[in-house]
Amino acid sequence: MTTIHQEDLIASVADALQYISYYHPLDFITALGKAYEREQSPAARDAIAQILTNSRMSAQGHRPICQDTGIVTAFVKVGMNVRWDAAMGVGDMVNEGVRRAYTNPDNVLRASVVADPAGARKNTRDNTPAVIHYEIVPGDKVEVTLAAKGGGSENKSKFVILNPSDSLVDWVLKTVPTMGGGWCPPGILGIGLGGTAEKAMLLAKEVLMEPIDIHELQARGAKNRVEELRLELYEKVNALGIGAQGLGGLTTVLDIKIKDYPTHAAGLPVAMIPNCAATRHIHFTLDGNGPAVLTPPNLDQWPKVEWQPAADSRRVNLDTITREEIATWKPGETLLLSGKLLTGRDAAHKRIADMLARGEALPVDFTNRFIYYVGPVDPVRDEVMGPAGPTTATRMDKFTDMMLEKTGLIGMVGKAERGPVAIDSIQRHKAIYLMAVGGAAYLVSKAIKASRVLAFADLGMEAIYEFTVQDMPVTVAVDTNGTSVHETGPAEWRAKIGKIPVG
Repeated sequence: MTTIHQEDLIASVADALQYISYYHPLDFITALGKAYEREQSPAARDAIAQILTNSRMSAQGHRPICQDTGIVTAFVKVGMNVRWDAAMGVGDMVNEGVRRAYTNPDNVLRASVVADPAGARKNTRDNTPAVIHYEIVPGDKVEVTLAAKGGGSENKSKFVILNPSDSLVDWVLKTVPTMGGGWCPPGILGIGLGGTAEKAMLLAKEVLMEPIDIHELQARGAKNRVEELRLELYEKVNALGIGAQGLGGLTTVLDIKIKDYPTHAAGLPVAMIPNCAATRHIHFTLDGNGPAVLTPPNLDQWPKVEWQPAADSRRVNLDTITREEIATWKPGETLLLSGKLLTGRDAAHKRIADMLARGEALPVDFTNRFIYYVGPVDPVRDEVMGPAGPTTATRMDKFTDMMLEKTGLIGMVGKAERGPVAIDSIQRHKAIYLMAVGGAAYLVSKAIKASRVLAFADLGMEAIYEFTVQDMPVTVAVDTNGTSVHETGPAEWRAKIGKIPVG
């Protein structure tokens, strides 16, 4: 009988979460490097280059790949012959590991978990509690699989119960385009088939932890129906032309993972959960001989890609920007922003809306300013700001008309596409929306030269900051005429690929 010590599990969880915050799985990086080599879309190729460069920088600097360091999911398999030398329950041990990891002063991770989700939504400050799934299995070891899942990809999860005769492929091909680019492709789609509603969702999350092996499957061929579906969906989802960051291109998914389970004869539960370009997961085993040993990867195995701004990128001074100037910017054009940039996301926008409704003066002047949708990681050591990549812009769509009409704001920076309501407002107010690359948070943070909180300090990472930036890379995603590259880009590349009818 194996004895597992309390501190060994706590330390292993803490170390593993730190590890995956800055080390991508090697299989993911290898697959992304191959996608970069194949990519023909300039916009998608640039985005992948930023993600790969950011990955190496994070691995070298031991700082988060993405500012959204995720909500922790733990799959814990406990052998039936294990005994515990512990005063805490297993769940409490896992959560103590999460707490240590996210408050580590050498690599502070962003705390994103809020309690009272339908009420006050107060941040728990240490990213606890984790979502924990247990299984009691034969044996004398404890196996733990950890994932840190960002909100941008988790929010795009889908579920349906199909009729037994319905086509899974048709549902996936209809559903993936509705997910837009907010889940930060290229990534992985995990699909759970069968069981019950909750079982299908769990299968989809579990299968995302498996290694990328689609190219090996292509080489040897399918041996069963699930493998046939993986191959078919891999080809057809990529033929949608959505591409990196939703900009249009050859690679939308690096793999399709499917796990099934027997189900009721009356239906087919289907869950689909995407993993983003900041894929983070790890597996370790405790056998009673101390905490898990995590070996750092060899950075020589990373693709030799060093992102540099395009030579024809337009340099923009945010301190002197005018409406006349932004009217000259073209969809898909790359810009390098310098000057003072405001920040704000969900909670700040809600507070602004409430203040305006009460007739109160705002604490910040937004006239002719740009706002960056971001919730940064706190800085450590000599950093001005920690990793500070963009958050999903569509969450701010319902506030866009208010901001453009009542505050004097003229520009926004965020991740992925905008919805029709926001695009209509951008066009009517002759404003602009710029896109930064999700999954390049550490790279973006290097453009931040100064930072200060201007308002709503109690909101923590959701406060309104003023960043001073230098050559921050962005793309014109919606111009002043309402043209969106997230509509034109995928349509163009879907037609070029030519495997799925357009229209």
